[in-house]
Amino acid sequence: MTIVKRNNSVFPSIWNDFFNDDFFRNTGLSETSATTPAVNIKENEEKYTIELAAPGKKKDDFNIKLDQNLLTISSEEKSESTEEKKDENYTRREYRYSSFSRSFTLPDAADNEKISAHYKDGVLSIEINKKEEAKVKPTRFIEIS
Repeated sequence: MTIVKRNNSVFPSIWNDFFNDDFFRNTGLSETSATTPAVNIKENEEKYTIELAAPGKKKDDFNIKLDQNLLTISSEEKSESTEEKKDENYTRREYRYSSFSRSFTLPDAADNEKISAHYKDGVLSIEINKKEEAKVKPTRFIEIS
């Protein structure tokens, strides 16, 4: 059975409040909440790449920390807007706070000394080079004497 929203002239505000609730929208998130950014992890013969989707941020909004083999990417943003109307003696304040933290355990093959990061077009990319001994060596033929 499908729930259909109708205009009911007897109790319009009650029904509108009920059916406009986030529970029935089935979005999983309210309009003011933030989500944890999606992450892609790629690997090739030379390096690992972590791509984190975070549009609308600046590179200064991110903190990247390496503790032993644990790489942590985090961001925290706070903002406040105030609207005052002097003739009505009315003040409205809206606070917004969003933060996230993602942690990744680096494999033994990762070279912890050779990590770089850049932010472009809403994507934070972190490149982690592999240690020389972990890189795939080309096949070579050994001469028999």
